[in-house]
Amino acid sequence: MKAIELTKFGPPDVLQIKEVKKPTPKANEILVRVQATSVNYGDLAARNFKNIPAREFNMPLLLWLPARLAFGLNKPNIKVLGSEFSGEVEVVGKDVQHFKAGDPVFGYRGQSMGAYAEYLCIPEDATVTRKPANLSYEEAAVVPYGALMALPLLQKMDIQPGQKVLVNGASGGIGAAAVQIAKHFGAEVTGVCGTARLEFVKALGADKVIDYTQEDFTQNGETYDLIFDVLGKSSFVDSKNSLTPNGRVLYASFKLRHLLDMLWTSMFGSRKVICALASESQESLAAIKELIEAGKIKAVVDQCFPMEQAAEAHRYIESGQKKGYVAITMES
Repeated sequence: MKAIELTKFGPPDVLQIKEVKKPTPKANEILVRVQATSVNYGDLAARNFKNIPAREFNMPLLLWLPARLAFGLNKPNIKVLGSEFSGEVEVVGKDVQHFKAGDPVFGYRGQSMGAYAEYLCIPEDATVTRKPANLSYEEAAVVPYGALMALPLLQKMDIQPGQKVLVNGASGGIGAAAVQIAKHFGAEVTGVCGTARLEFVKALGADKVIDYTQEDFTQNGETYDLIFDVLGKSSFVDSKNSLTPNGRVLYASFKLRHLLDMLWTSMFGSRKVICALASESQESLAAIKELIEAGKIKAVVDQCFPMEQAAEAHRYIESGQKKGYVAITMES
């Protein structure tokens, strides 16, 4: 079978099509013929992880070295990228009970990756379930990561109808899902993004959209019950005056300073900082499938690239031009 392999760390051209051995499912695994995968932040970071300095790492510094060791110090430990996928079950292992050959599925691989390939083996109890009936394979392949991160975090926030929520980083995978899920919970949602992606965030259902190149949301006098900062770009000092008296800032990516702010606000004041990580599960993915089929979450795909143009897909995102999700199709 063909796979898009990461031959070394570096720019997009390090991605090359290779012939590799087709996997055979174990007793508890399903073999999926991958129809489509996505290009998200994790793929870009993994491709060039050796050259990402610690100061640009989006998590606490203590996690930087373990991440370097996991992805590889001088050469990639993970050669096939791709954390999101959609496709069709081709073969099931002898102990598999909940899937059968021919089932359309979608799922999330996390740091295991491997979806940049024509075939993928995955345990039946992993983060995989049947594809939403109202999405194409390309649309289904770009949804799991962001929605799996956003849904459990926003569930913990107990958003009430009528509350005001601001999503800082609303055009990325997590942010785009957060806008839609917060709307589903009944919030009035403001999305913050760059100029090129204003229409994309509007199409997701945001009530208001702020272009961060033209306006600083911390200086406009508006207040919010929840500020969901996807990449930890704002500080609590800057954001606290944009919170209602009992408002909260939720960081999905955070540094030591955010953790210290969380400790401080847990003891003093009514405004709170929350740093949280989401863990993916099959149950969460099944809930996301229901939201998609109910029309609460949609996938606005900007462009699809064939697998032979994986490097071009990465270049396109890094150019800053993308106005939605980007998919790679595995049909050669």
